[in-house]
Amino acid sequence: MSFQQGLSGLNSSSKSLDVIGNNVANASVVGFKPFRAEFSDAFAASLNTGGTNNIGIGSSLAAVTQQFLQGEITSTSNPLDVAVNGDGFFRMSDNGAISYTRNGQFQVDKSGYIVNSAGHHLTGYDADSSGNIISSSPVDLQIDSTDLQPQATSTQTVGVNLDSRLSAITATFDSTDATTYNKSASQTVYDSLGNPHTQALYFQKTASNSWNVYMTVDGTAVNLNGASAAATMTFGTDGTLSTVTSSGATTDHILSASYTAAGANAQTFDIDVSNFTQFGSSYSVNTQTQDGYSSGRLSGITIADDGTVQGNYTNGQSRNMGQIVLANFTNPQGLQAKGSNEWVETPDSGGEIIGVPGSSSLGVLQSSAIEESKVDLTEELVNMITAQRIYQANAQTIKTQDQVLQTLVNLR
Repeated sequence: MSFQQGLSGLNSSSKSLDVIGNNVANASVVGFKPFRAEFSDAFAASLNTGGTNNIGIGSSLAAVTQQFLQGEITSTSNPLDVAVNGDGFFRMSDNGAISYTRNGQFQVDKSGYIVNSAGHHLTGYDADSSGNIISSSPVDLQIDSTDLQPQATSTQTVGVNLDSRLSAITATFDSTDATTYNKSASQTVYDSLGNPHTQALYFQKTASNSWNVYMTVDGTAVNLNGASAAATMTFGTDGTLSTVTSSGATTDHILSASYTAAGANAQTFDIDVSNFTQFGSSYSVNTQTQDGYSSGRLSGITIADDGTVQGNYTNGQSRNMGQIVLANFTNPQGLQAKGSNEWVETPDSGGEIIGVPGSSSLGVLQSSAIEESKVDLTEELVNMITAQRIYQANAQTIKTQDQVLQTLVNLR
């Protein structure tokens, strides 16, 4: 029996060394989760032997399990390197065959798909042409490298403090004569072709708490609120804007103007002036925004912690291109390893549970980072020494049994 016990011990130690060797070999593999050999004792079945007198016949390999523990996160300089901080797996597609990985070293192939080193496509939710995420079935994520089309300015917000201490001006307004107005504010606006134009607002104080507002685009006068005359802004005694009127009609704190640039579509500017004030302090432009922009080329990609993939353009704009999803399982240890640091679903793992990063029990993503291998080399080397000693001890068991048998053979 000692031979069988020793042999089983040698086999178990050998399997343990195999597992340790595999862990050590993958100590530098991104997202790798170490394996652990689990053993059980073995008994020969006998109906006639009392339970208290049973002697085991050695050990056997019960299972080799993978330890899905969080690895250390290390920063990189590649924005397409993504680490999962928490539970969940990246969901990869190989022509529709789904696999899962914790290795977030991605790149963009010639067709614009986000892929790993094996060429498998990262999956997630798609985005429409306006950048809205379509939360339906996951698809292969693809980066649209076409130029971003220009958008004509249509909505603006301007906030200005007009100095109440300034004197009224009675002269007829002339945008080329600075003595006919008190102050002005300008900003760049865009037509439907993406061409920039200079829009200017001129403020002429006409009486206490009353100002005329004029507008030009590239020096050409533009009517406000459909009137040929300027719009009039009236302020209350507390310095806040009370009314905006044009041709006797009161508007809702909106200046509206239409303009057509050469070769471009007609456009309407709706300017929100509700943040205008008239305090006894120096003139200042506090807010000035507009929603137009020129065409732009894709200059880079960023990935948010919720998995949103955003394209950044040379015109300063950005647009959502999709959202990475993560998959989790009731029993991750039931997944089957298939190589290339990927796993596939099995009946033991249960079905995939899909969600966006940060939702439910899923972790969040960290861009420009990777999750290091969870292998602890120090621990593995200590385990290796232990397995070696156990191997030697089992070999010694066989040697000792051999010596005992030899003694019996030599009896006279």
